Amino acid sequence: MLIILIITIALFVWGKYSPDVVALVSMLSLFLCGILNLNETLSGFSNPTVVMIASLFIIGEGLSQTGWTALAGKKLIELAGKSIPKLLVIITLGSGVLSGFVSNTGTVATLLPASISSAWSIGTMPSKILIPVAFGSNTGGLLTLTGTPPNIIANNALIEAGYDGFSFFEFGLIGLPLLIIAILYFRYIGFKLLPENKTNNKPINIDSTLHEWIEAYQIENDYYRLRIRSISPLLNTKISQWDLENTHKVNIIRLKRRHPNRLKGTQPYIEFPENDTELRYHDIITVKGNTEDINKLMIYFRLGLLPKESAESELRYNLINQEVGMSEVLITPKSRLVGREIKLHEYFKRYGIQLLATSRYRKPYLEDLITVKAGDSFIIRGPWENIEKLKNQHKNVVLVGRPEEMLKDVDELTPKSYIALGALILMIIMLVLKVVPGAIAALISAGIVLFTGCVPFSKAYKTISWTSVIMIAAMIPMGVAIQKTGTAELISNSIISLLGKENPTLLLGGIFLLTTTFSQFINNSATAVLMAPIVLLAATTLQISPEPLLITIAISASTAFLTPIGTTTNAMVMSSGGYKFSDYFKVGFPLLILFLITTLILVPIIWPF
Repeated sequence: MLIILIITIALFVWGKYSPDVVALVSMLSLFLCGILNLNETLSGFSNPTVVMIASLFIIGEGLSQTGWTALAGKKLIELAGKSIPKLLVIITLGSGVLSGFVSNTGTVATLLPASISSAWSIGTMPSKILIPVAFGSNTGGLLTLTGTPPNIIANNALIEAGYDGFSFFEFGLIGLPLLIIAILYFRYIGFKLLPENKTNNKPINIDSTLHEWIEAYQIENDYYRLRIRSISPLLNTKISQWDLENTHKVNIIRLKRRHPNRLKGTQPYIEFPENDTELRYHDIITVKGNTEDINKLMIYFRLGLLPKESAESELRYNLINQEVGMSEVLITPKSRLVGREIKLHEYFKRYGIQLLATSRYRKPYLEDLITVKAGDSFIIRGPWENIEKLKNQHKNVVLVGRPEEMLKDVDELTPKSYIALGALILMIIMLVLKVVPGAIAALISAGIVLFTGCVPFSKAYKTISWTSVIMIAAMIPMGVAIQKTGTAELISNSIISLLGKENPTLLLGGIFLLTTTFSQFINNSATAVLMAPIVLLAATTLQISPEPLLITIAISASTAFLTPIGTTTNAMVMSSGGYKFSDYFKVGFPLLILFLITTLILVPIIWPF
């Protein structure tokens, strides 16, 4: 058992192989050496924690795709300004408070996209932000009884020993001071130790992307918003009646109903007006065409021209939302479209997509009939799923805008946004009231997110970080093996007998160090389960209260700051921050010492021996 444990740790530290591969090899070794049977070897894959983690990724994606993370990221940027230390304080505090009510993994899954976006926007790398998110969530779990599993394990052990148990917010007596210390640490010390690893996960920024498109394609020159007046011949007619594209060389891109509430069942916007769409009084139509054609159209149909804001602003808020997006399409030399003569509007229309602009040799191309050449590029608009379909159906066609990433940067809230938030709140309520087990609560909320379309079913599996899920599932049997072979108990009893006979505070320090050592490599729940009966026996032998010892287990089981495999949250930010094994030790060791000192001072005062 010791040999396998040491080799596993060495492989993690080496970092040549993916963490999930190392964990799987370790798990198989435990079975092949006869340490675990088949059920024990595969126990991690049926563990409720693993199911809950996978579900939380879906819930987090629901918040991301419906605008909440983009909105949160913008608020973080507004609060932090251009100050990295200030952003660190906000991020650590936010993750800590949220994890007191939501699971640590759920907190990180929710804040991860916004944190990455905030880091890039403020002019720094995500590696300067993400470890504080993980450590803050680990610490914030100590604010409430249900904040983290070790709290519940310690509480149950106390009740089984014949005591009353801890109240819901009693852990906060030590959790809140520790969270404040973590915030101050990252503000004044930690940010100097955090690495600045270069990563390529810079999120799409819609505003800057649109600005580039506007300049390159000169979109502002042929983009207008017109109002249908009471004297217009268009009034109460259908679009098909006028053949605007061929007769007037103008395309209607979008239609806004001026008084949708007066007409029951009328949508305020028609994103893609069809031929049978009826035009009504005061409708505002967004049209595309050159200035001369638009002027003729206004005179002929007696239309009013609305004041024009900046093209970037109008494109941002009128043409992109949760349902509809834009992208840039580039034609590669190997594309089957090269050499074909096509009518651009008709070609893209078959995919449910509008053509907004065309460019050839970096200059606007104004004709609709085109013989496609390599290097031609187009700005298109359509439902996000249609843009994805176009990408998937055409090989050697490059979509520059990355539709999935652009969607996550839309901060407009829709009814689906509140459904996703409601699913998260429902999960919190079920966890706090213990209506159902945590894994079931997460599955229910994930199901709501999926069935309401907040996250399409086709993307459900793509949103889950399978590297993290597989690694955790494969490492859980390691905790089982350590307990089964008696290895951990042998080490524990030796340390307790060495430190605990003379001074209870010294025993407290020994328990902290032993528990935190195990928590760096094995599941913190398994660590707490292992240590709880041992400290109860020690308390009985020394005739002292078990409360301070069990509280110390809960604290130290949540201090897996030295390795990326100690907790799920550490693993979740590893790839996004480009962290190495040594980065965790460098940043986490000083914080671990501060937590140890604080625990030894405050715990005996709050929970006397």
